[in-house]
Amino acid sequence: MHDEIATYQRQGFGSTLELLPPFGMLIVDFVNSFADPAVFGGGNIPDAIARTVPLLNEARERRWPIAHSRIVFADDDADENIFSLKVPGMLTLKEHDYNSAIVDELAPLAGELVVRKTVPSAFFGTPLAAWLAQRGVRTLVVAGAVTSGCVRASVVDAMQFGFRPVVLSDCVGDRAIGPHDANLFDMAQKYAAVMDAAVFLDRLNVHADPDN
Repeated sequence: MHDEIATYQRQGFGSTLELLPPFGMLIVDFVNSFADPAVFGGGNIPDAIARTVPLLNEARERRWPIAHSRIVFADDDADENIFSLKVPGMLTLKEHDYNSAIVDELAPLAGELVVRKTVPSAFFGTPLAAWLAQRGVRTLVVAGAVTSGCVRASVVDAMQFGFRPVVLSDCVGDRAIGPHDANLFDMAQKYAAVMDAAVFLDRLNVHADPDN
């Protein structure tokens, strides 16, 4: 065992987070620009998108509240911010821009919330927390991109709002694998349950309320 992992365990990090219904699902920024290595994509993001498709179908069959997020800046850049100063290309993501649109494979259906944001977290300055709370969500299943950025920020905020985040490790992706792996480890130690989709479905079928 690596000394670093032993340190986390000795200090009491990484406790088990029980999955409690009702469940909801959040898909973070699986948009065309993050699916394209020539824009903001790369790494394992395409694979994560493909693996999210059956999970989204499962969530729909179970009638979970489902939310999606996308980055959308004003056409006149009036809402430019520190995020766009650090990553100026984000300002190209406008309401009707192809690169800002959610990928076709995961296109939202009627009744699913689409959160527009200009910062990494899907919660910051949006109605997402209230929308989930109104629907009674306790455990929030998270997929999306990128693991080290908008996914992590959204997971931390979900935890801070009192939701139990479950990060599906093979349904989140990053343009570089090092940050992806490091942030999965860190979220598992501090903020969320982290597991692959198959393990999650097994646990869901054994422990979840049949109505959810």
